[in-house]
Amino acid sequence: MSIYKKKDKRIISKAYFCFIFILSTLSANATSLLGASMYDEHHTFTKTMRKFAELTDKYYAEDIEFSLRLNGELGVEKDYITYLNQGLAIDYTILAPSQMARFIPSIPIMDMPFLFRDLDHWNAVLSNDTLAPLEKELANKVDIIIVGYAGGGTRNLISNKKISNFDELKNHKLRVMGAPIQAQIFKTAGAAPSAIAYNEVYNAIQTGVVNGLESEAASLYNLKFYEVAPYVTQTAHTITVRPIVFSGKSFRKLPKKLQTAIMKAGKEAGAYGRALESKEDAIKLAKLSKNNKIQLSQFAEREQLLEMVKPVQDDFAQRIGATALLSSIRNQ
Repeated sequence: MSIYKKKDKRIISKAYFCFIFILSTLSANATSLLGASMYDEHHTFTKTMRKFAELTDKYYAEDIEFSLRLNGELGVEKDYITYLNQGLAIDYTILAPSQMARFIPSIPIMDMPFLFRDLDHWNAVLSNDTLAPLEKELANKVDIIIVGYAGGGTRNLISNKKISNFDELKNHKLRVMGAPIQAQIFKTAGAAPSAIAYNEVYNAIQTGVVNGLESEAASLYNLKFYEVAPYVTQTAHTITVRPIVFSGKSFRKLPKKLQTAIMKAGKEAGAYGRALESKEDAIKLAKLSKNNKIQLSQFAEREQLLEMVKPVQDDFAQRIGATALLSSIRNQ
């Protein structure tokens, strides 16, 4: 009996190691894709990238492994652009267009304040090929591919004091994104804008470097800006466009069928992200207000503000060669 037991153990041992070898071989042959998010699992960007991975896996029959690093583990958006361009560290993420302004001067038009009339207008633009010229330029110059459009947060003024009219907005020290058009529009409105790295904003408000920022409810909620800036002025100056992007260098290494799956998944994940964020935006503001974390107010002279910034928009579009694109967006 002992001879058979030893024999059985050897057979089981060989079978076990064969099984482990097969698993390791399959794992080695699986395509691995690495994503990055500055936020936790509760943020809409993270949820959208999870959906992107889920849909890509659904549309691609072969083995594929997704790894998504959260909470800024791999840096901030400025770092992500460098990684994507070089085809190193990460393969996909979600970016604010203004973060790409140093490479593509015209791309911040996506983020230009007061560009979209309302959510319907915004969704119509992102659901067709209106932004195709920008996509082509980004791919050619920076080697970053836009595979879908998320976003949907309505950006408002978040500050440590109440801002409800032009007098209160005058000389208000406001953090804006890096694109010049952001600063130009708010300077025209009377504020004193400055570009500060996003991960430094909380401390900058605490120390008085700025009095606040302009952002959407998701960031206000998740990054707890309300702790240092509890006043929210509902200017609704921007409905965010947040491209889901993929490294061109990484993309070209992938099988054609996987490339097709990624493009299809990106478009659908973008639509999912837009619906999710536009819905959650209002919920988060209402929750923070109900819990006395923020004080909501309207900007009394918003219509006047809309007319005031149009010449700035037109001038910006002309300087970057995007007059036709701006006209196309306005005419949707």
